Amino acid sequence: MPSTTLGTVLVTGAASGLGAATVAAVREAGGRPLALDRLPVDGVPHEVVDLSDTRAAEAAVARLVDGAGGTLDAVVTAAGTDTPAPFEQLGGADWDRIVMVNLLGTAATVRAAMPYLRRSDNPRVVTVSSTLGHRVFGDATAYTASKFGVVGFTRGLQAELKGQVGVTLLSPGGMSTAFFDDRDEQYKPGPDAKLNRAEDVATNIVHVLTQPPGCHVYELVVASMWEDSWPA
Repeated sequence: MPSTTLGTVLVTGAASGLGAATVAAVREAGGRPLALDRLPVDGVPHEVVDLSDTRAAEAAVARLVDGAGGTLDAVVTAAGTDTPAPFEQLGGADWDRIVMVNLLGTAATVRAAMPYLRRSDNPRVVTVSSTLGHRVFGDATAYTASKFGVVGFTRGLQAELKGQVGVTLLSPGGMSTAFFDDRDEQYKPGPDAKLNRAEDVATNIVHVLTQPPGCHVYELVVASMWEDSWPA
């Protein structure tokens, strides 16, 4: 049983993948999800925004939370993007966008949420990095740079907000989502790949968010037992 109530939880990347699974898990656990995504999210108060536009992302957070009554207890930054390719073959704009969505969009969302979180009795932030935020592979310079950046951002935020806001770093391994759908075949998981379900990772997020005040999960790696990117 959850050790405390969830309250209102803002989820980025909420239209699909881990974000959608987190919205569903929050709702099932009795919380109230709010959603940010580039696409509309049916049945949930939401704002449509491209997180690569960081100022627009900040404004969208404020509109969404204010429109939902001004209450916010937690943020989960599940939005992410990638286009695997050799460094010299990936255009500069595409490379920049990956870093902007994954790292700068994460920071912008948390920044805009902070005034609301500080009014909560048990405020929480869960940033989503990756096992590739701890280990590198080829043809993923932008993705690994952004996810290593999320690790550094989160650990810095933990130090800065210690005793004020609980900040958790989540590093998932590969998941069975649409994340891989638009990739070239060489960058897709093989037919025998054993990936986690996004729903199971979302269950761990709810576990983090329902810890009692003063009890905190600093870092969490959730991956298939056969995940080849972990241990780092």
